[in-house]
Amino acid sequence: MNAEITTPTAELVQHIRATPRGARVARHLAAEQLADWGYPQDGEVSETAQHLVAELAANAVTHGRVPGRAFELRLLLLPEDTLRIEVSDARGDRKLRYVTEPDSESGRGLILVTLLARTWGVAERDVGKTVWAEISLILK
Repeated sequence: MNAEITTPTAELVQHIRATPRGARVARHLAAEQLADWGYPQDGEVSETAQHLVAELAANAVTHGRVPGRAFELRLLLLPEDTLRIEVSDARGDRKLRYVTEPDSESGRGLILVTLLARTWGVAERDVGKTVWAEISLILK
C-alpha cells in the first residue's frame, strides 16, 4: 500500500460500518487485538493506540463517510517495535485540516494525533484515503 511499510510480523484488518457505533467498535477491536499480542488494555501502549484509533475512526465516520461504504481499520506490528494504525475511508475529496480556533467546538483531533504518534500521515488511495499513525511498542 505505502512504500514505507515493511513486512508486518502480525496484522489485523477489519471493515467496520461507518457509524458512531462503528468508531467505538474499532477502538474495542484494537484493545482486544493488542491484548492478544501481549499489550494489556490498561497499559500505556494499548491506551495510546486506543486513543489514536478512536480519533482516526471518528474522523473517518464524521468526515470520510460515504453512504453504504465501510471504513477499514488495520493494525500492523512492524519490526523495530512499532505499531502502525491505519484507518481508510472512501472520501478522498476531503483534505485533513487542523482547527486551532479556541472557540471551535470540534476539529482538534489531529492535534491529539500529532501529540500521541511518533509519526503520522495520509496516503491517497484509488478510492479514498488512509490516515496512518505509528507508535513505539517500547514502554517509556
